[in-house]
Amino acid sequence: MHMSNCCLDPGIAKTFEAKKTEPNKSYYCFVDKLRAMNYSPKFPVQGVQFMVMILSITSTGIAAGRTDIPRLSPTRGIVMEDPDLLSSTAVSDDLQTFYYPQTLDHFNYQPQSYATFQQRYVMNFKYWGGANNNAPILAYLGAEGPLDDDLTVIGFLNDNAVSFNALLVYIEHRYYGKSIPFGSREEAFKNASTLGYFNSAQAIADYAEIIMHIKNKLRAFYSPVIVVGGSYGGMLASWLRLKYPHVALGALASSAPILYFDKITPRGAYFSVVTKDFREASETCYQTIRNSWSVIDKIASQPNGLSTLSMIFQTCKPLNKSSELKIALENMYTLAAQYDSPPRYPVTVVCRGIDGANEKQDILNKIFAGVVAYRGNRSCYINPPTNESETTVGWRWQRCSEMVIPIGIGNRTMFQPEPFDLNSFIQQCKTIFGVPPRPHWVTSYYGGHDIKLILQRFGSNIIFSNGLRDPYSRGGITLLGYTCTKCKRYRMAGEATTDRGGDHQRMDSSVLC
Repeated sequence: MHMSNCCLDPGIAKTFEAKKTEPNKSYYCFVDKLRAMNYSPKFPVQGVQFMVMILSITSTGIAAGRTDIPRLSPTRGIVMEDPDLLSSTAVSDDLQTFYYPQTLDHFNYQPQSYATFQQRYVMNFKYWGGANNNAPILAYLGAEGPLDDDLTVIGFLNDNAVSFNALLVYIEHRYYGKSIPFGSREEAFKNASTLGYFNSAQAIADYAEIIMHIKNKLRAFYSPVIVVGGSYGGMLASWLRLKYPHVALGALASSAPILYFDKITPRGAYFSVVTKDFREASETCYQTIRNSWSVIDKIASQPNGLSTLSMIFQTCKPLNKSSELKIALENMYTLAAQYDSPPRYPVTVVCRGIDGANEKQDILNKIFAGVVAYRGNRSCYINPPTNESETTVGWRWQRCSEMVIPIGIGNRTMFQPEPFDLNSFIQQCKTIFGVPPRPHWVTSYYGGHDIKLILQRFGSNIIFSNGLRDPYSRGGITLLGYTCTKCKRYRMAGEATTDRGGDHQRMDSSVLC
């Protein structure tokens, strides 16, 4: 039995950008694939329609050893645009919270592996057609953060559940939120021995176990399951589909940079896209940013130079070194690019601030005008007092164990070059946690090299969606590198058709494999 898979053909991106394919074309393409599979009754026609429905959605210090690469969160941009959203948006009364006694270690049989912890998952039965009708299940896979934020701002599941009589399930990632092993966060994050159970393989095994538990409890044996995730959660969704095809009929992996490992993607790709975004918004803005770094270095080297920089940028406390300022600016530019979504378009906001400054102002005052435009009126702007969130701490461990995404800065960007130094990164992680990262483990366990062959032979029913203005898109499955033997890229119903492209939460390139 053969089913053609969808990877990408060099050079077809422009063709599909120019071509407006009729919305139902993707339906026929997908149905043809399912017919070729000669599907059994275990996956009824309703499940096929449900998977097709997903095709219409619109998704919503870096190098030389630094562990603070831009996070992959699918909700962070929404929260940045509206900081009061989480506190003002009420969680639906239709959501019911459950806890599952999850196995600590799925992969060995030592006595301590049988310990359990309470893993949170949330369900919405409001629209479900029931097990007797084989109504589908849409499972959202939590990523690097508590599930609470996702419940208020991830609208895709709820928006589409009514059309397909779907049961909605949201599962929290282990070690985040209320899904903490060892009884407390303090104990769970105590050392590398307790953190050792904190990895993606354990996480997707958790998800598979909970999904099977739900199907058994509801006797929904023939209800097809589609797993959905964004960013790191999108990576988990695609990997779960590859590792547990008997659990999930398909996956939507939105903004999932599964190829940003082990030298598959050029290390400087992320910052190249950031630069491209700013240069497309404004050439003068790009040039101003590009020329600002040497000015910062020059002033910092002078007597009282750090005090001068602190005054220009209205820092919340005096700068101890110029790198504090430069990292803060880097983070602002990268976040603006990563979440460059309408209606605000943060990159444009920054550039309007820079370009709109008085021509007589010096270059750093123009940069500061961009900071003010982006952040709004505040009493101070750089190095504000912050408390490390559980997400920051957890993601640092994940970065220092298996999520070794080698982001560096090349020579052809608007930033100062800073290549990724693996040895330095390893040493820093060993200093923090006492154990070295495994930079090749992700590609060993999930694959990544020769992804076209992997998806042709083993992958099916995985939708990879990317916003091409998102810097992480260079590490995703897009139209820029692989061939599609039968099913190609289609503009989805409701998808933006502007040339501007999408951000980390929106689809500009959608590929069904």
